[in-house]
Amino acid sequence: MSKPVVAIPADIREIEGNVWQATPNQYVRAAVKGADVTVFLVPALEADNDFDGILDRVDGLLVSGSRTNVHPSLYGKEATDAEGPYDMARDATSLPLIERALERGIPLLAICRGIQELNVVLGGTLANEIQDQPGMWDHRKPDTPVLDVAYGIRQKVTVKEGSCLAAVIGAGDVQVNSLHRQAISEMAPRLAVEAVAEDGTVEAVSVIGAKAFAVGVQWHPEYWVGSDQPSNKLFAAFGAAVRDYAAAREGVQHRTAAE
Repeated sequence: MSKPVVAIPADIREIEGNVWQATPNQYVRAAVKGADVTVFLVPALEADNDFDGILDRVDGLLVSGSRTNVHPSLYGKEATDAEGPYDMARDATSLPLIERALERGIPLLAICRGIQELNVVLGGTLANEIQDQPGMWDHRKPDTPVLDVAYGIRQKVTVKEGSCLAAVIGAGDVQVNSLHRQAISEMAPRLAVEAVAEDGTVEAVSVIGAKAFAVGVQWHPEYWVGSDQPSNKLFAAFGAAVRDYAAAREGVQHRTAAE
């Protein structure tokens, strides 16, 4: 039997004068190895994507991190160059996919930029350059070319007792690799806080009343999915939800064909 398919929205990147549709390999690798799925990259287009047509063909949505930030106009704020870089094609692709996936009950895992997009889709806002705010830590990625160091697991977050995430990786303190300068400011009404950093930064959320698995994390479980137990458990839980959705969808198709 073929594996279920998970969509990952791409980013726009300019490389040597050419415009590329791209996504970091660490997300693809984590989905394939950690969730045991096949991956389908969705091109980042400012228009012309058929979102329902795409979601008709997939069983899950993985929304990756990115070096770009969600455009402030999408949550009612004025954009400045300091809050960039931006990727409007990514915004125009990821946000509708998240919205439609939630409506249709398609499993969702949102990472880094993805958790921020999830909050914006559901009516929340974002804070920029949080390291400059009083009492906040510097969550930014360390300035080093060695990726294992940059993505090193070095920060504690506390997973709330009784939360969706606690059922997956356990409640209490967990060490993670949270790398960001933008974070959730005003929480969307439909989001529940699943984990927080010691400075109060929201590090994980779930969608209240979601029809399927719908979790966002600010850290990067995809990088260490092969060796870090909480990262592996998170992707395994996402993969299990994707397979459940695929099985249910296949059952509906078989019943419809029989009729």
